[in-house]
Amino acid sequence: MDADARSRAESMRDLAKRFFDAIEAGDIGTVGAIYADDAVIWHNSDGLSSTREENIETLRGFIRFVPERSYRDRRVQVSTDGFTQQHVLHGVRRDGTPVSLAACIVCNVEDGRITRLDEYFDTAALTVFLGR
Repeated sequence: MDADARSRAESMRDLAKRFFDAIEAGDIGTVGAIYADDAVIWHNSDGLSSTREENIETLRGFIRFVPERSYRDRRVQVSTDGFTQQHVLHGVRRDGTPVSLAACIVCNVEDGRITRLDEYFDTAALTVFLGR
């Protein structure tokens, strides 16, 4: 791997870390700044796409619902147009229930901002996570 490729890979890993660290910390401003203005966010659980603004509102609700959260076992793979991260989200819901959810996030990145995020997780595990 040449110096440019190493630098690009390091930048992608740094972006992934900043993004998930921001969600972990409840820093919606940083999350919003990392998303491109026209970013598309898609979840396998419903097959629907949402906008940057819709996702930020969803994250605000998520942070209220799971006030304690951490992304563990983060594994990042860099691609030519972004990164993929696998992780296990651990948290404690507002009602005190501990929860965890394994996920895979695939991000396209342009000019240092996420333009598309596809999130994959087991919908049965999500039901338990949400307490439904």
